Amino acid sequence: MSLLVFLCPSQAPAAREEEPPADFICPITTELMVDPVMAADGHAYERTAMERWLATKSTSPMTGEALEHTFLSTIHVLRRQIREWQQARA
Repeated sequence: MSLLVFLCPSQAPAAREEEPPADFICPITTELMVDPVMAADGHAYERTAMERWLATKSTSPMTGEALEHTFLSTIHVLRRQIREWQQARA
């Protein structure tokens, strides 16, 4: 720890306050995803948010275009990256 950080804690790196990468944020909830899924439009969403969306709509939340199907595929790599990002800031 540098002397500056020790004397002025406000100068410490703000790792815990760092904004998550945009790819980690659900475009529906605007919150950090926990269970990211890929929809037919090729975009990632939080599973529960997209399931609620699909309960009343058959369009893409991002484009408004009709979705070819409503199957949601888990994005394991993105979920792991989000967890690693969170753990690095814990």
